[in-house]
Amino acid sequence: MYMVLEHHREDFAVSAPEIILAAGAVRTNNIRLSSAVTILSSNDPIRVYQQFSTIDALSNGRAEIMAGRGSFIESFPLFGYDLADYDDLFNEKMDMLLAINSATNLDWKGHLTQTVNERPIYPRALQRQLSIWVATGGNVDSTIRIAEQGLPIVYATIGGNPKAFRQLVHIYKEVGSRNGHKPEQLKVAAHSWGWIEEDNQTAIDRYFFPTKQTVDNIAKGRPHWSEMTKEQYLRSLGPEGAIFVGSPEVVAHKIIGLVEALELDRFMLHLPVGSMPHKDVLNAIKLYGEEVAPIVRKYFEKN
Repeated sequence: MYMVLEHHREDFAVSAPEIILAAGAVRTNNIRLSSAVTILSSNDPIRVYQQFSTIDALSNGRAEIMAGRGSFIESFPLFGYDLADYDDLFNEKMDMLLAINSATNLDWKGHLTQTVNERPIYPRALQRQLSIWVATGGNVDSTIRIAEQGLPIVYATIGGNPKAFRQLVHIYKEVGSRNGHKPEQLKVAAHSWGWIEEDNQTAIDRYFFPTKQTVDNIAKGRPHWSEMTKEQYLRSLGPEGAIFVGSPEVVAHKIIGLVEALELDRFMLHLPVGSMPHKDVLNAIKLYGEEVAPIVRKYFEKN
């Protein structure tokens, strides 16, 4: 998977992930392409579907959507949305997107969205339906709603002990099953920060300062975030922490532990979070694909 985030801030480069993904679609052959996330609450679901169905055509059927409420709220005032409608906007727009994804003609009575009377939505995706995952930071109510809809879920495991999400995964699968969804529908993924270099200690040393810069900058405007200390950083690298940094072997074995703990179908590594030299980012991606992933796959093939 290659995924691109949507942000509307000075410290993040991409506000329109669909454009980047379209560029990737015509330069790649096999890798699947997804947003991470599309801030659905401040987007038009019709445009979201049209953009990703276009990426699907360009990529010969490799597009996915990861939708979320948006833990960053800059897009709401930019596009004229009231934060008082934060949850209702997402819920209504998700229902609308699912309706568009399931049928060409849309008959939709909107409240916070527009009303559409039996209008066809084009272009259609090359796949029968686009795969739509829903991202959450770990809210119980969000987990329950996603499970009731039978949609695959993505947990942002970027702080604390990610294995603490085990209870939420249990709730998700129990609620999904109770609502008649098959186990193969109820897929679980996790997303964490990380960095990989050939030498373990070098990776640990080099990743700290760029990540601290980013976290500290975000913390200025978010009361529930705090500046990153070296002690916090080092704790987060341990077996109970949420950051995956080190040599390929170290990162691979930490991923294996989380996949087993949460029974994950997919794990996504966000690398890097802060600004790192381009050649080093390319090397980290190479190590992830050529060394980390094979270790993880081999382990689960045997187990």
